[in-house]
Amino acid sequence: MLIGEVARRSGVSARMLRHYESLGLVRPSGRTGSGYREYSGEDVQRIFHIESLRSLGLSLREIGRALDDPGFTPSALVDDLIRQTRERIAAETELLTRLRRIDAVDPAGWEDVLQVVVLLHALGSKSPHARQRAALSSVDEAPVPVEALVEAALSETDPNVAGALRWALARSGGCGTALLAEGLGSPVAAVRERAVRSLAEMPGGEAAARLRDALASPDIVVRRYAALALGTRGAADAVPTLIDMIAGGYNDTDAADALSVLASDTATADRIATGLVARLAHDTTEAPGRGRLTQALAGIPGTRASRALVELSHDVDRAVALTAAYLLQVRDAR
Repeated sequence: MLIGEVARRSGVSARMLRHYESLGLVRPSGRTGSGYREYSGEDVQRIFHIESLRSLGLSLREIGRALDDPGFTPSALVDDLIRQTRERIAAETELLTRLRRIDAVDPAGWEDVLQVVVLLHALGSKSPHARQRAALSSVDEAPVPVEALVEAALSETDPNVAGALRWALARSGGCGTALLAEGLGSPVAAVRERAVRSLAEMPGGEAAARLRDALASPDIVVRRYAALALGTRGAADAVPTLIDMIAGGYNDTDAADALSVLASDTATADRIATGLVARLAHDTTEAPGRGRLTQALAGIPGTRASRALVELSHDVDRAVALTAAYLLQVRDAR
């Protein structure tokens, strides 16, 4: 079979076949009387083998070794190809993500594109100062895609940089709320905490709705941050979690302040007082927790809270009784 026929049947150009021959990959078995290359069936089969191995990403040098070295074992080479392919896919995915983020800000010209690229690089810098500067600049100097801000906020470990990123997200118009909510389902506890803390600073009804959903999270840390944020927004759904926080001594001061904000509504104030009293009567509530719950009644207006303090002024726990009596005096003095 002459080279033209081989090229037609194999799909490999005559020029490439000559290149294979120059490298020693394929040697035509014979020549015609006129000196033309003549390929046997085995030669054609070897060409198909070469093309198959090329499709896997092997170099021509590796293909020659694979076909001619009797002691060659493919496992190590295949493992290396898998690693290289994964690295290439990761690099291409990263590039695609960067391009999408640049496109999302709808740059007017190349200067805008370059500004976004600089800020994206800065957000990924090893320097906390550079990352913080990029977060702060994203609001006034050049727009940064909200996806990049969310990704940075969910991975940031430096508290100052994290605060700057939350500030930037809060001023993004609420666009990152849904993405942050996805972080609540992360298998990594630190990511879930960063997500709920960022949501707590996001304005708007969508953020409040996501925080309400977070009250049912199996992660106690997520529930606590959500309750604190909702309490300051006037959402009574947070009351049970806030009372649990006071009893357990977890951010109890902030939790009590949040209850005081919620107690501006008379019906909610009575609900809070009832919840505090019920928790005080709980058998598993230890003495320090009972003291904190009693103190929390100080910020709750209304007759229900006042009656509870009167009852507690006669409590068998002397510390609780003294605290309740003092709070009653303060109330009477107002």
